[in-house]
Amino acid sequence: MPYPYHKITEEDMAHLIRAVSRDRVCIGDEIPTEYYHDEMPEYGCYQPDIYIEAISKEEISAVMAYAYEHNIPVTARGAGTGLAGGATCRYGGIMLSLMRMNHIEDADTQNLTITAESGALLTDVADKAAAAGLFYPPDPGERTASIGGTVITNAGGMRAVRYGVTRDYVRCVEAVLPDGSIVEFSSNVAKNTTGYDIKDLIIGSEGTLCIVTKVTLRLIPAPNSTRTLVMTFSSIKPCIETVPKLLQTPYVPTAIEFLERELTDIVDRRLNKPFPVQEGSDFLIVMYDGSSVDEVDAACEMACEIAMEMNAIDVKICDSPERIGSVWSARAAILEGMKADSDAQEECDVVVPRARIADFVRAAQDIGRKYKIRVIVCGHAGDGNIHTEMLRNNLSDEEWKSNTRSCLKELYAKSKELGGQLSGEHGIGSGRLEFLEDFVGSRMYQLYQSVKLAFDDRLILNPGKIIEYK
Repeated sequence: MPYPYHKITEEDMAHLIRAVSRDRVCIGDEIPTEYYHDEMPEYGCYQPDIYIEAISKEEISAVMAYAYEHNIPVTARGAGTGLAGGATCRYGGIMLSLMRMNHIEDADTQNLTITAESGALLTDVADKAAAAGLFYPPDPGERTASIGGTVITNAGGMRAVRYGVTRDYVRCVEAVLPDGSIVEFSSNVAKNTTGYDIKDLIIGSEGTLCIVTKVTLRLIPAPNSTRTLVMTFSSIKPCIETVPKLLQTPYVPTAIEFLERELTDIVDRRLNKPFPVQEGSDFLIVMYDGSSVDEVDAACEMACEIAMEMNAIDVKICDSPERIGSVWSARAAILEGMKADSDAQEECDVVVPRARIADFVRAAQDIGRKYKIRVIVCGHAGDGNIHTEMLRNNLSDEEWKSNTRSCLKELYAKSKELGGQLSGEHGIGSGRLEFLEDFVGSRMYQLYQSVKLAFDDRLILNPGKIIEYK
């Protein structure tokens, strides 16, 4: 194995600067701290030796070819909005930013696709699609993520119930391999059985197999009408048991989100973003959209009937942009609110079968009490992706570190017991690295290692993420 890596020298620095441009390079302490951690700095804040802003696939190819030859680790970075420590330079070396590669082509209205460089923001891609009367559905909580980042993490989000996740919309990927080769995985076609489906392997690989430089994404016609419902309940059991009832109707919800009152109170108190519904202790936020007002109204009427049959306290219908915005703004502010409410946070984002959500939530609350950690639960109830938020109370640094690790081990074990998975959308990164092998088993872990070696035999690309070599 290639550890330890080559330590970058002055000669290496000079070569890399010639390959790009000095005004797009930072060295050592010149590199701003915010460039080398993500939204969960608890998972690592490692200073790279050199930070490079690339503007073309050719520059990335040149950097990777040199790094491959000289055994230098490279970590690609987008907007830094990840939540698993995935874009951090755990072994130093080169941090390669793609944020200047942000060109978006006009939407292709004949093929219903749009092509963008990796550094383009998700919100800008969605807006450009909308300008052509089309719709890009994936909607993770952080819309300022780079589009390349959403692809290599297979971002999900709130609209996954009806529309699926990022993988369902990727037609073609242009990428640079660890040795500097420039390749394309698939092309702008609707179906493909030509060889192994490497494109789908790249999606969700967290930058450990290649550097994605450009993607072509499938679009769909934009919905013409949308409504948001807020269903309030007095306890979690009827709240969660309402979810499968909603999914059994002829109308597929766009999103079903679960929130506890404690979270909405935190967002209101810390960020001055009041949740528009005050009664109740547990909430479902349910969105419907469709091609006509009549279709959406019929869906909402049926959903309201189901909620009342399940002993909901009330159902509020939000049909104006202002009311819809206030609901989803509060939901999107959860992470920011928790950071303001506690000096330390930890999170797991397990996914379990929808019928077992209530079982996991109750277990998570019991586990939190066992370890004296404040546990608050929310998530994408429509697809079983539960975000278990752990907030530090009056624990010492040593107690917090030890107790959160023990808490996470039990939460992951509970997810596995219920037929779930370790992560629903945030990925493994470095934050969940130590838990993966126990969760998937040694044989599966060996397969992951083999896949990594097939792409990156020198282990230079984003090392220390997803899998580790001991």
